[in-house]
Amino acid sequence: MPLSLPPGDKYVVGVISDTHNLMRAEALSALAGADLIIHAGDIGRPEVLDALRAHAPAFVAVRGNNDRDAWAQQIAETETIQLGAFKLYLLHALQELALDPAAEGFDVVISGHSHRPSVERRDGVLYLNPGSAGPRRFKLPVTVARLTVRGRSCRARIIELKV
Repeated sequence: MPLSLPPGDKYVVGVISDTHNLMRAEALSALAGADLIIHAGDIGRPEVLDALRAHAPAFVAVRGNNDRDAWAQQIAETETIQLGAFKLYLLHALQELALDPAAEGFDVVISGHSHRPSVERRDGVLYLNPGSAGPRRFKLPVTVARLTVRGRSCRARIIELKV
């Protein structure tokens, strides 16, 4: 059963991924005011989820390839969310996408894993990777994203954290 928020004409979604045990105060500030927070995997420890749950009325996470401990096994590998007219599909690693999002009626695919933030439209589907909010890897930025859904419009933006 997909997660569905109460009816509304606008939703703000905070999107975070690849925290790898690190819940930065800067990330929580950037996600403040969201109606929903999504964690796209590689959480690291349950305290990260607790911190995120405390910052939004709704929360959902998917398990990443590094989330192997017993506590993480209760977290699904994929999730579906209905936000107004928009249908979102969540998974950790985009290369493991086992369906055609456009054919299945998804408007947005959210993933993590690569640590590279990106916003891209393909075949009418918005693909969003918020990048990594955890320990800096290589020279990649530390980022989260915000997705705003209003009526039939949906836009995403990457937020680079000053760390």
